[in-house]
Amino acid sequence: MRLTFAASFLLVALTACSTPSDDAAAGTAGAAGAAGSGPAAEATAPAATGSVIEIKAITDDQGNRFEPAKVEAKPGDVLRLTLVSGVHNLSFPADKNPGATGLPPASDMVQLPGQTVDIPVSMGPGKYQFQCDPHAALGMTGELEVEDD
Repeated sequence: MRLTFAASFLLVALTACSTPSDDAAAGTAGAAGAAGSGPAAEATAPAATGSVIEIKAITDDQGNRFEPAKVEAKPGDVLRLTLVSGVHNLSFPADKNPGATGLPPASDMVQLPGQTVDIPVSMGPGKYQFQCDPHAALGMTGELEVEDD
């Protein structure tokens, strides 16, 4: 009886002390999880002021892809990466975006179907290349066009 009570108490205590990264793994990643890792990224991520634009990450018999692969947004919008299948992230590599400033860091990996991660659009007007880091060589790439406000 005491062992059951102790195990139950420990389970409740551990659940109450879960970290934000535990929540992200469970499918509740928000802008802080997308903008980077840890509290420092949360403090520097710009607040979303515009629309939320969903980009689906998919692995199926057609391969690995983003839907849509071409996206238009404005500064302050949010790109919401939603996992349909597979394990993916979204990043704007500096080598694919030479001279670009304000690129967000690579998002966390989404691993569970339905899991999302938000990436604030912090870049100025222009065209930017994005990719899924593990699947870029397989063609999982896209283009974001940021328009003036």
